[in-house]
Amino acid sequence: MTRKSEGGSTAVSANRAAASLRSLRSQIDKLDLHILKLINQRAALAADIGRIKNDHGNEVFSPAREEEVLQNIQEANKGPLDIGTVRAVFREIVSGSRALQKTLKIAYLGPEYSFSHLAAVERFGQAIEFMRVGSIAAVFEEVNRGHADFGVVPLENSTDGRVADTLDMFLRLPQLKICAEVRLPIHHNLLAKCEQQEIRRVYSKPQALSQCRNWLSKNVPHASLHEVASTATAAELAQREPGAAAVASRQAAVRYGLRILFTDIEDSPFNETRFAVIGTQECSKTGRDKTAIMFKVSHRPGSLVDALSIFKQAKLNLTWIESFPAKSPKSEYVFFADLEGHHEDPKVKRALASFAEHCEELSILGSYPMASVSN
Repeated sequence: MTRKSEGGSTAVSANRAAASLRSLRSQIDKLDLHILKLINQRAALAADIGRIKNDHGNEVFSPAREEEVLQNIQEANKGPLDIGTVRAVFREIVSGSRALQKTLKIAYLGPEYSFSHLAAVERFGQAIEFMRVGSIAAVFEEVNRGHADFGVVPLENSTDGRVADTLDMFLRLPQLKICAEVRLPIHHNLLAKCEQQEIRRVYSKPQALSQCRNWLSKNVPHASLHEVASTATAAELAQREPGAAAVASRQAAVRYGLRILFTDIEDSPFNETRFAVIGTQECSKTGRDKTAIMFKVSHRPGSLVDALSIFKQAKLNLTWIESFPAKSPKSEYVFFADLEGHHEDPKVKRALASFAEHCEELSILGSYPMASVSN
């Protein structure tokens, strides 16, 4: 009797669990249809906005508005989904809605699944036309010629500092503007088709090899390091060559069918790269902005300190400054800097006007919304 009772109780419990699952799944199905209806209603409104923009000659991509949408979602999110997941969902909703107005063409340093590609996806979503090119200079050129609407280029890394190729192109094409920024945590992985002890060559972009130099010297000391144009190119080589490995992203491992032998091999756990979205349009104010400038001061003692003191007096915070050799026969430097605030803010406007009097040259490379770190 006891065994039958236990068996009957188990069967009843299983039936109740099955009924609960059916009920919950039914609720999910109804919610999915409701979410789908709301998404399409939202997209229809976005299409109406697009027609108004088109009638008045306004740009389709509005970094200020898109950042405002994501910021509102982030502040309103109560879980249980984490903010990274929620941002990714709404990023694609925004991307698809934007594409109803116009499919943007975005140039980046390829091939696919390079970190520049991942940064482009992070900022624009998947509903765009990707244009992969072979160099940072080519990204600038494609945007300058109007072949691409925007470009995504690395600006600085928390471990290695400035990206010289990008700064060099701003010297060549100062008419291009920074319209937005992307802060992407960089996690490197060792990818290969062979075992760790069989690795004889490690391929990656110079910056990636530098960011993992201590780990690589300790864990693959007999392997030679080889610099290539991108981390994705490294993954391609590791897929083809026996005894080769690559330092690249998880996405590159999936794309090229490689095993991830070790994860997070970067020497600094806070490794992050800041990317600039370059274009020709001006970005409106959000209240949480940065302004990028490029300037040159006279080559005499104290000239740089005198110029920068303007920002101190105006109580404007400089968040980044880099020196770069000027393209002149003299031993001179051009400086790049970011300061908090939009160039149309009255306080920033006055400070820049006063700053210009201390400079031989001054270019405003754009004002754009501050980006939060992507997950």
